[in-house]
Amino acid sequence: MTSTCIVFEDTLVEQLRPINLARSTSSITCGAFCLEELISVWPQTLAYHLRPHLRPIAKRAGKTLTGAIEGPIGYLNAAVVPDLATIDRIAELFAKGEPFLALSDQRITAALAPGAFPEALADKPIGELVAHLLDQRLPIIDDEFATFERTFDVMSHHERLLRGHLDRLMRRGVGKEISKDIVVGEGADIADNVVLDASGGPIVIGKNVRIMPFSYVLGPVRIGDDCRIIDHASIKHGTVLGHTVKAGGELEETIIEPYSNKQHHGFLGHSYIGSWVNLGAGTSNSDLKNTYGEIAISDAANRSVPTGRQFLGCVIGDYTKTAINTSIFTGKLIGLASFLYGFISTNVPSFTNYARSFGQVTEVSVDVAVKTQQRAASRRKVEVTDIDRQFMRDLFEMTQPERQLSSEQLVL
Repeated sequence: MTSTCIVFEDTLVEQLRPINLARSTSSITCGAFCLEELISVWPQTLAYHLRPHLRPIAKRAGKTLTGAIEGPIGYLNAAVVPDLATIDRIAELFAKGEPFLALSDQRITAALAPGAFPEALADKPIGELVAHLLDQRLPIIDDEFATFERTFDVMSHHERLLRGHLDRLMRRGVGKEISKDIVVGEGADIADNVVLDASGGPIVIGKNVRIMPFSYVLGPVRIGDDCRIIDHASIKHGTVLGHTVKAGGELEETIIEPYSNKQHHGFLGHSYIGSWVNLGAGTSNSDLKNTYGEIAISDAANRSVPTGRQFLGCVIGDYTKTAINTSIFTGKLIGLASFLYGFISTNVPSFTNYARSFGQVTEVSVDVAVKTQQRAASRRKVEVTDIDRQFMRDLFEMTQPERQLSSEQLVL
């Protein structure tokens, strides 16, 4: 058995922007878990080889490589989908102890290598770790493990995985089962007239959650610790809320990462929302075209990419805020630390004041972004350190090429 597992990013993770701009690809929630949560129970020591801008944050959390590691070493691609069967199979291969290399469409997904991890590789670009593995000429196995390749893959796998994830959570004893398929954590406060409907799937409610009167929760749903559900909310099937989220209005098939707010009226469906996002009152998104046709997204090169999906909402990167009554069209990718107003009919770069329907698109200065985050964090009693401030400045610099809007056309 290997005693160390290195979770690594490869160059293909750039296709997942903006979801993973401010987080490791392994911490993208899909279903009820992210990959990091599922492998946290492994006996191996976990180390992370990430894109350079993420390394100071990872180092602070004790999730980085600090030097050479003796073999044998397990390797796991951070973009591997957190499928329970996949994770159990990779754990089995690591325990078996025989060298292997697993591929999916020529992308390395997992490996066990007898050789040591050289100290010099710790500070190298992410692609060099892949080259290091290929150089060892490990025996290729038949197992193919799915990975996230595009942003919309997260929503597609989310719908497939959620019920199984919730079943495993309930078996872990994360709370008290108050009714069939409804588990509630310690300290939760649920108003008497709240309707918890598990006819469509399990409902798992975390610790210290407050659900205010006249709310409706239709499983499968996971509500993380310390969340607050506003009165008259409709939290429908497929919704997963990270810890310390405020939610209201109507949500369906949507992932909201920790510390984000969507507590007013408005619809959010088939969408992924990063951390520290605030959606103003009346903000809604479309997740279905008027023609009922397949939704396509525009990639970084402004090419249309078919998703194979009839329902697809929006992706909103970390730290972004919307004004009241903001309306977001189907399949839009919205960068991090942007401010949105009016109709959002195109993708939005990071660090952008987007009021295109009013004839204004400007850059958000990094100083404004830092100050805004400091104010938002203080409301949750979270400290913003020099590392966090520098992280925001690094994100601003690396997303500068996105903010080229002169040739962009309004499209539906």
